[in-house]
Order: sequence, then structure tokens, then C-alpha cells
Amino acid sequence: MTREQLKLMAKDQIRGNLGTLFVIAILTALITAVPVANLILLPALTLSLMKIYLNMTNGQKPKVGDMFCCVDQLGRAWWLNFLIGLFTSLWSLLFIIPGIIKALSYSMANYILADHPEMTAREALNESKRITTGHKGELFVLYLSFLGWQILAPFTLGILYIWLLPYMQAAFANFYRSITAQTMEG
Repeated sequence: MTREQLKLMAKDQIRGNLGTLFVIAILTALITAVPVANLILLPALTLSLMKIYLNMTNGQKPKVGDMFCCVDQLGRAWWLNFLIGLFTSLWSLLFIIPGIIKALSYSMANYILADHPEMTAREALNESKRITTGHKGELFVLYLSFLGWQILAPFTLGILYIWLLPYMQAAFANFYRSITAQTMEG
């Protein structure tokens, strides 16, 4: 699937859902504004957000209560994010490029764990490395395709983020669905 197709699908998926996604984002920001809650709950809330966007790729409408759907995976979510941070940092010590490459390799791990709650954090990390093989360039270009919007957003006093962040997350969820479909075929 092309980058343009992924982004068009994302626009369609967030249409009519921005209000709910905005409330979820605000509530998540309020919860994680407390330092202890941020340290403890952010990985599970992030996993829940990935699940919300994956559900949207299947045509499901998000609900505010969905922001807690993966809290039962708190331990695995925390461990996964710790491993991603650790390994990306270690690879970055070899210069910035290896760190970027590994960050791209690990970038689908939260989607995988949200999609497959039976997996361990390490299995999700390894699966992310496997499915991104041969797709890191496409993923990097997808990230870059949002750069202009990200530069523009602060000049709107952040208002553009109400649309931009869900748009980006939906596009990345579509990317995940696309490459998992391709790796299952191949």
C-alpha cells in the first residue's frame, strides 16, 4: 500500500471521530501530568491508544472508555517500553543513524502487543524487528511526510494537533496493518 493510500485511509478513519479522540488525548495528558502516573501508567495508556487506532482500521468507532482497554497489560507495556528505550539508547551510542534504524525496527512493537495481548514484551519487540525488515525506508518516509505539519502546528498555538496527532496515529496503524498483511502473504 502506498503512503498516499495509508494517509487517505487515515483521514477517512478519523473523520467523525476527532471529538472522541480529542477527549481521549486530553484525559491521557491530564492523567500523565502527574509524574508518578506518567511513569507507571503511560506505557499502558499508550498501548490502549494503539489498540484504539487498530480498532479504527477495522471500522470500529472509538469510545472514551477504550483509553483504559490495555491497563491489564501494564507490566508487559512497561517492560516493552523500557526495552525499546534501552536498546534504542544503546544503538544510538554507536552514532545517531544506528539508533534511528533501531527505533524504526522497534516502532511497531506497541501495535503488535496491542494486537496480540498474549505475547510477551520481548516477543513483540522481535516481531516488530521481523515485520519492519525491508520496510524501514517506507516507514521513515511516512514519518518525514508529516514533518511540514509538525513544523506548522506550533504556529497554530497547538490547535492543529487536534487533527494532526490522530491523523498520524491512524496512518501508522494503517502502515502496521499493511506490512503485517504483506509479511503473512510472503
